[in-house]
Amino acid sequence: MSDSTRLLNKFQPKHYNIYLDINRAQKLITGQTTITGDAKVKTISINQKGLTVSAVKADGQAVSFKDNPAQEAIDIDLAKTGDVTLVIDYTAALTDSMMGIYPSYYEINGEKKQIIGTQFETTAARQAFPCVDEPAAKATFDLAIKYDEHAGETTISNMPELKVEAGVHYFDTTVKMSTYLIAFAFGELQSKLTTTKSGVKVGVFGTKAHQANELDFALDIAKRSIEFYEDFYQKPYPLPHSWQLALPDFSAGAMENWGLVTYREAYLLLDPDNTALEMKQRVATVIAHELAHQWFGDLVTMKWWDDLWLNESFANMMEYVAIDAIEPDWHIWETFQTSEAPAALQRDATDGVQSVHVQVEDPAEIDSLFDSAIVYAKGARMLVMVRALIGDDALRKGLKQYFEAHQYGNAAGADLWQALGDASGIDLGTLMKLWLEQPGYPVVTAAVVDGQLTLAQRQFFIGDGHDANRQWQIPLNSNYDAAPQILADERVTLGDYAELRQAAGKPFRLNVGNNSHFIVKYDQTLLDDILADTENLDAISQLQTLQDLRLLAEGRQISYAAVVPLLARFANSGSTVVNVALYRVAGDLKRFVDPDSEAERQLKALYDQLSQAEVKRLGWTANVDDAIDDQLSRPVVLNAALYAENAGTILAAHELFEGQAGQWVSLPADVRILILRNEVQHFGNTALFETLLKAYRQTSDASYKADICTALTSTTDTKLIAELITAFEDADTVKPQDLRAWYRGVLSNPAGEQAAWDWIRNDWAWLEKTVGGDMEFTTYITVTAGVFRTAQRLAEFKAFFEPKLNTPGLTREITMDTKVIESRVSLIEAEQVAVNAAVAKAVK
Repeated sequence: MSDSTRLLNKFQPKHYNIYLDINRAQKLITGQTTITGDAKVKTISINQKGLTVSAVKADGQAVSFKDNPAQEAIDIDLAKTGDVTLVIDYTAALTDSMMGIYPSYYEINGEKKQIIGTQFETTAARQAFPCVDEPAAKATFDLAIKYDEHAGETTISNMPELKVEAGVHYFDTTVKMSTYLIAFAFGELQSKLTTTKSGVKVGVFGTKAHQANELDFALDIAKRSIEFYEDFYQKPYPLPHSWQLALPDFSAGAMENWGLVTYREAYLLLDPDNTALEMKQRVATVIAHELAHQWFGDLVTMKWWDDLWLNESFANMMEYVAIDAIEPDWHIWETFQTSEAPAALQRDATDGVQSVHVQVEDPAEIDSLFDSAIVYAKGARMLVMVRALIGDDALRKGLKQYFEAHQYGNAAGADLWQALGDASGIDLGTLMKLWLEQPGYPVVTAAVVDGQLTLAQRQFFIGDGHDANRQWQIPLNSNYDAAPQILADERVTLGDYAELRQAAGKPFRLNVGNNSHFIVKYDQTLLDDILADTENLDAISQLQTLQDLRLLAEGRQISYAAVVPLLARFANSGSTVVNVALYRVAGDLKRFVDPDSEAERQLKALYDQLSQAEVKRLGWTANVDDAIDDQLSRPVVLNAALYAENAGTILAAHELFEGQAGQWVSLPADVRILILRNEVQHFGNTALFETLLKAYRQTSDASYKADICTALTSTTDTKLIAELITAFEDADTVKPQDLRAWYRGVLSNPAGEQAAWDWIRNDWAWLEKTVGGDMEFTTYITVTAGVFRTAQRLAEFKAFFEPKLNTPGLTREITMDTKVIESRVSLIEAEQVAVNAAVAKAVK
């Protein structure tokens, strides 16, 4: 569907009256949708998918219509163009696809219950009601819902409820908005409410399977986030309320429906007394992300899905801006450096990756755009780069202009750059076009050539890549004044290195702060100078050194063997970001060893050396005077010690496990996952396995569920692994939304790899039927590629997935992940001997 054939060009909706009668017992939706709008032509098309349309009237007269499956629509013949009122009667099935209108299941004291919720992004509103289901087709909506209601149920939607008559819930008219942002829910819900300083009602809703205090954290973060955004954006929150709803079954992490944001339970509700700080930070950033969208995405929406980044990249940056403002002690930007930055750098280095801005038409291809490492993480890095370039004053001034110009309407990327460019006086459109339209990123080589300090840029690849001579305008952020602010040329000479070094009095560095999307390859002279000064580098600079060396090794520009002897100097920094980067590199070394080999024993000895001082300092138990870094580093270093099979660490974990006498949910949440996994691996038996599996089924604590999943999937007992595989398709045990984590856990376990790989190949049709409509479906391919490391597995991967290359939405993922495995296999074959020798030398 090109721009000229979009349905909006035939019919512009102005207002919808949507009536829905939902029968949960029969799993049946009976609906009538009235649409007033402007018909540009006599034959118009209205989106629908899976609806059984029984009648269509135009201005009170029955008209002919026919199915148009290619456009997921019905074509309607009108008597005239201009203003028209359509009335469409239809029925639809209530499905378990987690798309459209669907039930979420949960239990209280063994009794099975359900609540009904919605998920319409990207193109699933058409599964709920006939509409022009395109982002630019904004209209106002009146929603009326009837259902097989019983006492004690709550009904919520984007807008406040006006009245209930004859069992029908009527909601206030919405502001002008896109179809994919409509939302509602009903069922036995509990809630907690508050009000912002400006009078916006804020609420958190969840099932009654949760303790009431599990809603408190989210309510506080949501209230303060809205207050922050109203100030930062200089634009009041546009609706009367902001409801946050936790759904027991939810395919994505969260969804920014205007006024009724929906979440996975794991990303909204938490035990305030026993949740790891890392998890609290994750929940807070998810909430802040979705609330950033209430302006950027909802108030102003992208014109078409090719500008999805305009919504997601911006919200991904703003979640950190907001949380940094309301919880400054968390230093949340460090999390950006350990999560978003490495994800973007890894993914974006594979040839064939999508650009941030990419053309798309097919609905299946639209879902495939949601590449978290590119549209979210890389796009956010682009905006962080812009923010660093123009400053917050210009950013806020430009955003105010952007909102005023496009509120309740639509915009394209160029509109944002125009507004920010006007505010800053910088031609951001030209600068950012190269970053958004081109896939990949550069490696800047810094070298002393004939005494001259020179810089050169070239596209960086992990694995084979086609060099298309791409260039970027790179904000260098150097600590030497001789370096230009922007490197636009392929090569530049800065001057006599000896003179520059003496004048600066410190090693030459680029991308200080690690805010720009490139890596640096220093020649040996420059690298040695930096490494000699390691103890004086701040934590982000140490992280960046490890990050760039790891990526250069991945890209075969240096050897992993050369990185191994450098690790020890970063082991005792006490910084979380350094620890995360350190053990990311050390984790990559696991690929070069086979299970139970001498090489693996040597690698475990290296882990023991790297972690022992920090383990001794931090221990298993939190202290009242722990710094934030201590709280976040403790699980990182303990995890390393457990991989090392440090006897004291294993025994200490076992003693903590036994000390809880079966109340394992009460174990300290930051290390609970490690204690449970340690117990299964070293002291496990069938009885423990069954007890944990029962606890998984019964608990409503999402963090505890995730910990149990990790523990159980680490078992080395093949009979228990077979039981886990059976549970994959038992929705009463493993919800489809959680299945990927279970699959990944078993696949990454050497004892379970074959069983998991056999399962996904044998039951692919079931998987596609169950979660195929989910925008995260392709990540099953990504997860598989992330584990495989041998030529045999590569051949099996290709044999299974290459026949599916022409499946809409899967093509790019299969192509890219094949390259990912190929590059890994090639790297291991070339460097295994040298890397393992370097590890052995490091531990002597």
